[in-house]
Amino acid sequence: MPAIVLVGAQWGDEGKGKATDLLGDRVQWVVRFQGGNNAGHTVVLPDGQDFALHLIPSGILTPGVTNVIGNGVVVDPGVLLEELAGLEERGINTEKLLISADAHLIMPYHVAIDKVTERYLGAKRIGTTGRGIGPCYQDKVARVGVRVQDLLDEKILRQKIEAALEFKNQVLVKVYNRKALDVDEVTDTVLAQGEKFAHRIADTRLELNKALERGETVLLEGSQGTLLDVDHGTYPFVTSSNPTAGGASAGSGIGPGRITTVLGILKAYTTRVGSGPFPTELHDEAGENLRKAGGEFGVTTGRSRRTGWFDAVIGRYAARVNGITDYFLTKLDVLSGLERIPVCVAYEVDGRRVEDMPMTQTDFHHAVPIYEELPGWQEDISGCRDFDELPANARTYVERLEELMGARISAIGVGPGREQTIVRHEFV
Repeated sequence: MPAIVLVGAQWGDEGKGKATDLLGDRVQWVVRFQGGNNAGHTVVLPDGQDFALHLIPSGILTPGVTNVIGNGVVVDPGVLLEELAGLEERGINTEKLLISADAHLIMPYHVAIDKVTERYLGAKRIGTTGRGIGPCYQDKVARVGVRVQDLLDEKILRQKIEAALEFKNQVLVKVYNRKALDVDEVTDTVLAQGEKFAHRIADTRLELNKALERGETVLLEGSQGTLLDVDHGTYPFVTSSNPTAGGASAGSGIGPGRITTVLGILKAYTTRVGSGPFPTELHDEAGENLRKAGGEFGVTTGRSRRTGWFDAVIGRYAARVNGITDYFLTKLDVLSGLERIPVCVAYEVDGRRVEDMPMTQTDFHHAVPIYEELPGWQEDISGCRDFDELPANARTYVERLEELMGARISAIGVGPGREQTIVRHEFV
């Protein structure tokens, strides 16, 4: 059976949790394949309960689904335990959660260095959440990281922490004038945390491939979005991992030949959190109205999101980079009440019309959106459950985005609830 990849097609916050939840009863496994607790997915159940998830896959809310934190994820043990406790307090069964033995651990020194580095950069800061994600990935690539499996061997764990702090304490004390971290304290804390989830540690690569061989369906869930990919995003204003479809194989241990569907999630408009270029960004009342109507505040940070009109250049780029087979368009209901809706169809760069993502960072910073205006609609669409129930102008808007991006829009979100979704084409 297939592996399905779910990716954000903009700068994150597109509504991937809603999409995962929609697919929950059609899949047997949900895998988080990259990132850390610098991202958040919000899922709203039919009874009105909402859950903000940061590390644990959104499939945890669907009974019977096995959830996996893959090897490509960086895990803060304290955050993991806190999230598990919060779910269990609300009656959610978390027994079917597995954690890859090869996932890397975010250590206290990663968080400390992340925070002081960002403050030190000042106006040149990247916009990190300060949760130690980048420093943890740096250690992974430098081959000095601590992995989940190290929690099972105290001797190795202590050796790795001693080696790390020998250098990192020098940085904290001599460069940033901060207090040194104690080896014993860090080791004891992490060991105590690890004891509480040691029974969840597994060879998840093996388990996932066995599941596919049994004919089960696996959903690979990315965090953040295509434009935040460290290789394919708006570098250096990106995350430290690969949230694009190619990262799904590396971050899970499932070969690319197993993947049959790539579902791209995007909003009916565009948002971004943190620093970096954003061609369609609005700095006026229209932008503020989108922010309020869409509830555009970060799940993890609470920061206000920057808002702008839909950017089809980015949509085309995401389709190409990810090999997107289907799009899930979320928050179409937020646009209700507008007389006219601008859509960016191309950019102007130094007097030239550019219909694809500019090659250089300089050109993208200077890109000016070229808009096509589409007629809006006044009706409340939150109760629509079939495409034909949408107002004619709403249907026209969806169909025009589809044309501009070159990939079909198979599902449409018309509200935050699990049931507030229109499925145009089956993709599982």
